[in-house]
Amino acid sequence: MFGLKKSAHTPLVMGHEKFDTLIGRNAEIHGCLKLNESVRIDGKVVGNIEAPIDAAISVVIGPNGEIQGDVMASRIVVAGKVSGNIYAYERVELLASALVQGDIKYASMAVEHGARLLGLMLQIEGNELPANLGRDATAAIHKAKTTKQPD
Repeated sequence: MFGLKKSAHTPLVMGHEKFDTLIGRNAEIHGCLKLNESVRIDGKVVGNIEAPIDAAISVVIGPNGEIQGDVMASRIVVAGKVSGNIYAYERVELLASALVQGDIKYASMAVEHGARLLGLMLQIEGNELPANLGRDATAAIHKAKTTKQPD
């Protein structure tokens, strides 16, 4: 019937991923997290969260999760709050309860109605390295203005 067919890129469906790391609702972590596996965050992290660009690592921020720092991973799903920039090497998903206060750089994106963003959204090229992701927003705006658009 209608709506039953789903693809690998069907947006906004919480997968049945296995998380070896879970930061619980009452946990608060201060410091940089360097990930080697996917993580679900339901507590608070004050500091950056970083995953290698060549690893298929997901960061899921639950509805009660809060991040104060940048998040860098292949796939990032936000249902809670992020006060910092997001660098999604593959995909970022913002659920209805999401609040992001910072810029989002992404290869692919899905946004549910009701999600809030206070910042810029900049699409990156698939081969762009993390060092180049921090490019100046003014340069991105200038590039958009100078790119000839079809009439």
